[in-house]
Amino acid sequence: MQQTANGRLLIVGAGVMGAAMAMPAADRGMAVDLIGTPLDGAIIAAVAAGLPHPQLKVVLPVASARMSSDLIPTPAADPDVILLGVSSAGIEWAIEALALHLNRPTPILMITKGLRAKGDKLQVLPQVLADGLQDKLGIRVPVVGIAGPCIAGELAARRQTGVLYTSDDPALSHRLAKMLATPYYQPRVTGDLVGVEACAALKNFFAIAVGSAAGQLERYGPAANGAQLHNPAAVLFAQALAEMAEIVAHMGGSAETVLGLAGAGDLYVTCQAGRNSRLGRQLGLGRTFGEAMAGAMKGETVEGAELGQALAPTLRALMTAGRLDAARMPVTCALLESLVDGRPFNVPWDKLQGPSL
Repeated sequence: MQQTANGRLLIVGAGVMGAAMAMPAADRGMAVDLIGTPLDGAIIAAVAAGLPHPQLKVVLPVASARMSSDLIPTPAADPDVILLGVSSAGIEWAIEALALHLNRPTPILMITKGLRAKGDKLQVLPQVLADGLQDKLGIRVPVVGIAGPCIAGELAARRQTGVLYTSDDPALSHRLAKMLATPYYQPRVTGDLVGVEACAALKNFFAIAVGSAAGQLERYGPAANGAQLHNPAAVLFAQALAEMAEIVAHMGGSAETVLGLAGAGDLYVTCQAGRNSRLGRQLGLGRTFGEAMAGAMKGETVEGAELGQALAPTLRALMTAGRLDAARMPVTCALLESLVDGRPFNVPWDKLQGPSL
């Protein structure tokens, strides 16, 4: 194995978040190989030519940039750590691709976010990845999830960033966190894998609701005295955390996690910009989900919407069975009615934060 001062990192997925992780890794003396998925051809071509990453607008400090057809070409480039940065929809592809090349339990850092419904259970993606690789390889590959408020462009500019590393192996989480820690990229470690990963996925879903306040402001305009709609946005934000905590608790995670970097922190960042918030704005303007996706959001992937649609049957079944309390989750119900049933997004204001007096 080719050794460097601090090892070799293989990043699978050349999108903004995966690519931005090249910064702390290279700054810690790691050799970084960037691998593109079948959708990343233009990005890899630019990076391999020494040009800035097309979305991040920075030149990446990588040792190589190549496509996934040449994932791990020689034993000399065998990585010490793999970082998985594909979309949630690309997990099955990643399992197949990694299984073709892994010959030992190389630790995997996972920034991919999402939840999967498995029968009447909700499963976090690090578990999906580890189970899938075990089925293919017959060995258990250790997976450490990374979550928290981390905007890729800010990380690429080396702005202060705090995140959480989590797994079933605290010693491994600490080792990998220490390997990538820099003065601007500061990982913390927690053992609440389920809570952290559930928050990481659900923040996209709930950011749609918080984003609807911006659409309402545009729809109705400021008040005569110039008043905005910060109050409604704050109420929706608080309600989102409360409902996130309901789901996290049901899955066996900690409510404390919801109030930290993985929950409140990541939801705050997600609400500032991005596709989930922009979809919320469209719903706040009075458009249905279908109208939004056929119009202003045409051709875009909105992970919060995809998550809601994928989990809707399981969430509704859990509510019907009384295992989740629908009365405590009015925003979840309203979002599902919009994303799945095609109804306008109507916020049940009198039911938020408990029944009004």
